[in-house]
Amino acid sequence: MPECQSLVVGITIAIVASIETLLCLEAGDKMDPLKRFSSANTELKAQGIGNMIAGFLGGLPMTSVIVRTSANVNAGAKTKLAAITHGVFLLVSVLAIPALLNKIPMATLAAILIMIGLKLASIKTFKHMWHSGMQQFVPFIVTVIAVVFTDLLKGVGIGLVVSIYFILKGNMKLAYFFKKEKHVNGEVIQIDLAQEVSFLNKAAIKQTLAHLPEQSQVVIDAANTVYIDHDVLELIKDFMNFGSKDKKIAVELRNFKSEYKMEMAT
Repeated sequence: MPECQSLVVGITIAIVASIETLLCLEAGDKMDPLKRFSSANTELKAQGIGNMIAGFLGGLPMTSVIVRTSANVNAGAKTKLAAITHGVFLLVSVLAIPALLNKIPMATLAAILIMIGLKLASIKTFKHMWHSGMQQFVPFIVTVIAVVFTDLLKGVGIGLVVSIYFILKGNMKLAYFFKKEKHVNGEVIQIDLAQEVSFLNKAAIKQTLAHLPEQSQVVIDAANTVYIDHDVLELIKDFMNFGSKDKKIAVELRNFKSEYKMEMAT
């Protein structure tokens, strides 16, 4: 049992540290006046190797901290040498003046973190997320509230669940684009499938096909589609073979990939 508890604690620390590092990396990129992008994979690899070495030496796990990043940016740092120099100063301070460092009031450190947090979570950020739509704002504000009232790991987890809900909800709505066009031979109903059509979209597509008017002309276009779920393909085939014939609907399939074998639908 102690081994299992140690494993759970270790995994939890790794997850929390990784999330915090990625969040700091994102915030650091936004603070960078040169608008450069950092490699998340390189950052996590460096952190993992450093934590393993620190563990073997009896040290505590480390993670990226936005305070150090903010200090470097405000000081006009532009290269990796700033981070290395920062680390050297910290090492010298820990070895030379540990007693003095322990006398720094916790309230002072808390005030610094609060000031950095206010700069990152400004009113402008909340307004931007609000104007981005409820699909962006709700997961954002839920994550912020959950992190404040629980902890970083639980807060991000709750925010992730809410984000997945909105993604799935949006995916169910954006299965296709429906429009009617007038041609010489009459009115043609155009159904353009979205980039990804999953099993979540099956019910919506099935309902649309079931309510098509009799003796109409329908074009189902997959030009913009990257992936179509097997169940959706079977639904379209069944409509071609049975549903369309019962209602005398002329169906034309366009731009379906050869591996879908839609030519078998007759």
